[in-house]
Amino acid sequence: MVSSLRFYLTHFIQTVMMFVIIGGTLFLAAGRVDWPEAWAFLIIYYLIALAANLWMLRSNPELAHERDRPGKNVKSWDNRLVALNLLLTLALFVVIGLDAGRYRWSEVPAGMRVVGLLGFIPAFGLPLWATKVNNYLSSRVRIQAERGHTVVADGPYGFIRHPMYLGMICYALSVPLVLGSWWGLVISGAMIAVLIVRTTLEDRTLQRELEGYSEYSQQVRYRLIPGVW
Repeated sequence: MVSSLRFYLTHFIQTVMMFVIIGGTLFLAAGRVDWPEAWAFLIIYYLIALAANLWMLRSNPELAHERDRPGKNVKSWDNRLVALNLLLTLALFVVIGLDAGRYRWSEVPAGMRVVGLLGFIPAFGLPLWATKVNNYLSSRVRIQAERGHTVVADGPYGFIRHPMYLGMICYALSVPLVLGSWWGLVISGAMIAVLIVRTTLEDRTLQRELEGYSEYSQQVRYRLIPGVW
């Protein structure tokens, strides 16, 4: 019981700290806190993230542990790509804060902001759907032999091989639009490039090291976008 409570508390604190960092970055770059769009974004995003964390902790604590502390055989290139993506994420909020919050270099029309809001549906929905069906959805690229790692072809994996990354791409595109920054999309482009590299390297790893994945990739041909790639 104590261990379980500690696990929940740790995740709660991690979620709070993540949003303190995101919010602090946005408002420091903006040079002000009277920014209603940013507050609305942070509150809604926080509630979704908290609900998703609680759902995972209750429905699949084993996967939550794996995502918190992946095993030892993580690919070294993946650690570097994850670190780069984290830096780019911070850069994204810095640029958005400078653009939409401080200098108003660009103006995103209401229609495009609505498009950004709609983009949050796959941005959050695809990772949640992938988490529901894939017990091996680690936060790092590794073959989880000790957990009986097998190919998953259910849910979104019946359409694309890496739905989590597609969700992350939708997120990277949606955030600048919702917060009103065309310049933020420049950083989004860099984040997407990193995700494409990560998808390519992960797919090659799974082809070589995970039994049955080559056959699965013949059935589900597309990595990220059905009909494209």
